[in-house]
Amino acid sequence: MSLFEAFRPKPSLINEVELAPMESSRLLEDTDNSDINGYQSTFNDPEDDDELLDITDERYRSSSKRAKIDLSQGSSLVDTFEAMLPSNDKYEDFYTIDWLHDKNRSMQRQKKIRYKRKQSWWARIVASIDDGSGWLVVLLVGIAAGTCAGIIDIGTGWMSDLKDGVCRKAFWLNAEQCCWASNLTFGVTQCPHWYTWAELLGIQHEGSKDESDLAYAVNYVFFVMLAMVMASMAVLLVRVFAPYACGSGIPEIKTILSGFIIRGYLGKWTLLIKSMTMMLAVAAGLSLGKEGPLVHVACCCGNIFSYLFPKYGTNEAKKREVLSAASAAGVSVAFGAPIGGILFSLEEVSYYFPLKTLWRSFFCALVAAFVLRAINPFSTDHLVMFYIDYNNPWFIWELFPFILLGIFGGLYGALFNYCNLKWCRYRKTSSLGNYAITEVVLLTFVTAIISYLNPYTKQNTSELIAQLFQNCGPEDDVNLWFVNSPILLFFH
Repeated sequence: MSLFEAFRPKPSLINEVELAPMESSRLLEDTDNSDINGYQSTFNDPEDDDELLDITDERYRSSSKRAKIDLSQGSSLVDTFEAMLPSNDKYEDFYTIDWLHDKNRSMQRQKKIRYKRKQSWWARIVASIDDGSGWLVVLLVGIAAGTCAGIIDIGTGWMSDLKDGVCRKAFWLNAEQCCWASNLTFGVTQCPHWYTWAELLGIQHEGSKDESDLAYAVNYVFFVMLAMVMASMAVLLVRVFAPYACGSGIPEIKTILSGFIIRGYLGKWTLLIKSMTMMLAVAAGLSLGKEGPLVHVACCCGNIFSYLFPKYGTNEAKKREVLSAASAAGVSVAFGAPIGGILFSLEEVSYYFPLKTLWRSFFCALVAAFVLRAINPFSTDHLVMFYIDYNNPWFIWELFPFILLGIFGGLYGALFNYCNLKWCRYRKTSSLGNYAITEVVLLTFVTAIISYLNPYTKQNTSELIAQLFQNCGPEDDVNLWFVNSPILLFFH
């Protein structure tokens, strides 16, 4: 016996699993052309993995012979694999999905729908609705994301101005909207319909520009007190009703899109509490923004609407297509950039992003932006407060300040990240982490006391950036030192 013959496999083993060239190519073609995301595990017990690997177990044998896979009779390797899987398809919390199994389940579901659609007209209608459910669900997600963003923007503006005063004739209007009824709309201080807290209490005469020391102190106290109340409400709502609503949510969204299960992180309670506490936290004057959490809000909308369609609600891998589109819609309403939302979802958060998800994400982002534009939360017909409309040419000498701005910005960012990491480590090792509510309230108290002394630090971040991007004009009440500087007047 030669060496080659000694290591040659026996003919009986070769015949047990034999793939004809034509059948093998058909199997690969069906796998590539099927409408699937990947595969996904439905195992609740870790021992199921061991049982799956041991395919020679007695449960998967027929008598004393091995089960043979005969592709010549029209069956496939995927069908045989499906028969060996458990029937329970619900995941436990903090488990990783099995992409391969969900791929198989999606294929089998599509085969059944294609088979039933030939039986009756009603089956054809159901199959057509199922085929278009992908576009319908992203349409609903886009509408919901744009609506939530509009409500959050309006609520944030109203609560931020509530610390300074209230519109006496229509308390639901913020300072800018309240002053539209007046002919003097160049600044809130000249608006007769807007009342500060000192004016409401009768300490300061109505319409008086001169603010006494007592009136200044009363407005100061109301500003700090309301900021602390808003921050306390935000932290209590999160702590009691929805702990998953804390933070921006983007790292967790990336984890979920990679196939990890976190029950309740994208639920209805998280959506409700997240939307409310975003308005409260930003209006309290804390140094944070609502742009990042809008991605979490949009993904909550995507998760809720996916349960309306069995194609996505019962398949965790398919559901992640909807979540990828929702994350694009979140960035679209946060920055008014649908294309930027698609790039964010494609490059940053998504684990699986086929071509069909690209077009659906683009559609979802456009719908969300259109809905936000229709709501018009900033009353400027723009999606964001700091819209740029600058047509003047730039000069060569302007490059040097921008270079210095980039250098100092990078150094300051590195210093901030270093201090932030040090502080986070200290919170973990000390007892400070056990008093989260007290920490937030004290931080808000210090921030409010310091920020009220400066008219620009008492504004939220969006309003301050909006003033920085404003064109110079007679209606501006911005007293930044460089607006009328001799250097700027010389070049203009």
